[in-house]
Amino acid sequence: MEFINENYIASLIDNVRLKNTQLQSEIINKAIEAKGLSLKDCAALLNIDKPELFEKLFTAAYKVKEKIYGNRLVLFAPLYVSNQCVNNCLYCAFRRDNKQLIRKTLSIQEIKEETEFLVKQGHKRILLVTGEHPKKSNLDFIGEAIETMYDVHVNGGNIRRINVNTAPLSLEGFKTLKSFGIGTYQCFQETYHYNTYVKMHPDGPKKDYAWRLYAMDRALQAGIDDVGIGVLFGLTDYKFETLALLEHAFNLDKRYGVGPHTVSVPRLEPALNAPVSYNPPFVVDDLSFKKIVAVIRLALPYTGIILTTRERPQLRRELFEIGVSQISAGSRTSPGAYKVLSDLNDNSQSEQFQLGDHRTLDEVVKDCCELGYLPSFCTACYRSSRTGDRFMRLAKTGKIGKLCTPNAISTFKEYVIDYASPQTKTAALKTIDNEIQKAESKIKNKILRMIKEVDAGRRDVYL
Repeated sequence: MEFINENYIASLIDNVRLKNTQLQSEIINKAIEAKGLSLKDCAALLNIDKPELFEKLFTAAYKVKEKIYGNRLVLFAPLYVSNQCVNNCLYCAFRRDNKQLIRKTLSIQEIKEETEFLVKQGHKRILLVTGEHPKKSNLDFIGEAIETMYDVHVNGGNIRRINVNTAPLSLEGFKTLKSFGIGTYQCFQETYHYNTYVKMHPDGPKKDYAWRLYAMDRALQAGIDDVGIGVLFGLTDYKFETLALLEHAFNLDKRYGVGPHTVSVPRLEPALNAPVSYNPPFVVDDLSFKKIVAVIRLALPYTGIILTTRERPQLRRELFEIGVSQISAGSRTSPGAYKVLSDLNDNSQSEQFQLGDHRTLDEVVKDCCELGYLPSFCTACYRSSRTGDRFMRLAKTGKIGKLCTPNAISTFKEYVIDYASPQTKTAALKTIDNEIQKAESKIKNKILRMIKEVDAGRRDVYL
């Protein structure tokens, strides 16, 4: 079971003393200080079932997120380059035995076309995603794909940060991946419950629980500064999964001084010919899902919590108020679905799972502005070596906002000038004005200088 202590986690979940409402309230009060929580504290909060404590929990999570990240929401899009896979995961459409799936691996030219499409929408961050296949998605292919994506420039727009979600690699493999200039390496354990893991991954290299569990250790040892972990909620008890995920995060922070840069919280969604996806063993309702996000935010104040377009728009809006700080927008989950296969009305025969939010990037940006959030396309930390422990020091002390806010405003103004529709531009300019007015005088002067440069035609202006 490695460092995931299933017996200890189970004892915390069953501990009657951790269901005490007064104790839960006291833990929430402590959590507002944004210094994190213990696993035992988190177990108590996961047992909350009283309406008044839910409200207090959600409010505290919002305050902690605001304290560290302000009202910024970082936007990105996934780019699937292959859906060919040698694993046989029972919840995924890409599984090897799915004969109904239309298989495709993009050519380098097609990757260029997909990237051009995303750049023309205004995206600056991409998450490269590929099925686990030793030949179709080897490191040579991934390296060439990344180089191609970084080389795309369209009317001054380009992708400035590429995060990667691929199969776990050896130490030497991660060193090679780092040499491609990636941002965050992302890999989900899917489920931390060992017996469930074995059941859901009957064959293929992914069936090795420990190899996947220690992927982040190898990545960090190879010099990759930022890693992202996650759970596919719905495969087993959400309380267990949340506590195990946090135990993973705490272990990374203890061993390397760097917790996960991001934590992703996908819920199981229907996927073509994937039996488990249509009948989740442990359905996670919306209220429980909100509790999960809130507890992760309070336990890991510094981490970016990622919410994808699996969720429908209204629930995404509610989760923004609880602690989410990064969102995908305008997403598609099959290779070539942005541009290469854009003439097809239905990509369901090649996508990984069904989406809940089908809005364009422009529509999501407008909605975020009207809700009072600042959409951010900033990638400055990556280019300024504010990664790994350097980023963590700033995030854990709440100082990262002094850099992030000006950079977010600058890159957002760039988006507004180059890509926003007239309706979105109106809402966006109001958001920018409000953010400038809120800023302290020293920071305000920096922002105004940066905005002036962007208005004059300069791009990629950042601190």
